[in-house]
Amino acid sequence: MKRILVINYSQTGQLTSIVKSLISPLSKNKTIEVVWEELEPIKPYPFPWPFIKFLDVFPESVLMDAPEMKSFSFDPNKKFDLIILSYQVWYLSPSLPVTGFLKSPEARVMKETPVITVIGCRDMWLIAQEKVKKCLEQISAKFIDNVVFLDQGKKGATFITTPRWLLTGKKEKFWKIFPAAGVSEKDIMNADSFGNAILKALESGEIDRGNSILKGLGAVKVNPNNIKFEQAAHWHFLVWAKIIQAIGKQGQMKRLPFLILFIVFLSGMILISFPFAIIFNIFINPFRNEEIAKKVEYFEQPSGSSTERLESLSAMKDIK
Repeated sequence: MKRILVINYSQTGQLTSIVKSLISPLSKNKTIEVVWEELEPIKPYPFPWPFIKFLDVFPESVLMDAPEMKSFSFDPNKKFDLIILSYQVWYLSPSLPVTGFLKSPEARVMKETPVITVIGCRDMWLIAQEKVKKCLEQISAKFIDNVVFLDQGKKGATFITTPRWLLTGKKEKFWKIFPAAGVSEKDIMNADSFGNAILKALESGEIDRGNSILKGLGAVKVNPNNIKFEQAAHWHFLVWAKIIQAIGKQGQMKRLPFLILFIVFLSGMILISFPFAIIFNIFINPFRNEEIAKKVEYFEQPSGSSTERLESLSAMKDIK
């Protein structure tokens, strides 16, 4: 009997749907025990998210200041064959409940155990994943794979659809130009391809070697334009987060003016960055192709963006 621990937190419920689809081949297998751990902060985060409360988690998210968590139901002293850690991205950082788990003593359950991270987000996840990787390294976990599910639609559209969904709960497409918010139903449904690959690796013993088992399935695709932007934005986020946290604790109204100033700054930074990004892509990036390719390869590791195994796994799925 193989044992898998799934650690999950989903504010909207979407990430839960993704992970349940992904692990469906494992859940149906009688030789595999799946232990599901739904992370619960003592003070829950609402959905839809009131705008002020959405702003107020910014400093703690960026600085990874862990919230108080309810007790976990799993036994951290028991050994698992695989751990799947799924998380959303808040302010270029893992969501606070996931930070709460990663900073807890119970995170030792991942020590010397293969870990696969599963991310559901709008578009930007690179810095958040670097933070999670650092935590996994400190725990001595065996990080073997990463799978990323991005919101549907073009980048400009998701700047509208994703905040609309989070702040109002309205997910459907609108005005005939904006797609539905969130990850597409097709991508969610096809997540079981990764589950089939995991099942095969468990049955063959390949998972015990500590290498990627999802390579060749298009698990991760990095947008090169996000690399510099995320790195620059996160530097500013750190500065603002430290200032705001020094002014007051989460929930204190005296932080509000500075949180609003931060949003004004962020909006201006986004607007200004677009023309600079276009100029950079036209005149600078053509001379940096090798450097950019190396950075993309780094952020796509260990799973990579190649898709050479997709056809064979789809055929296996059809047979079953």
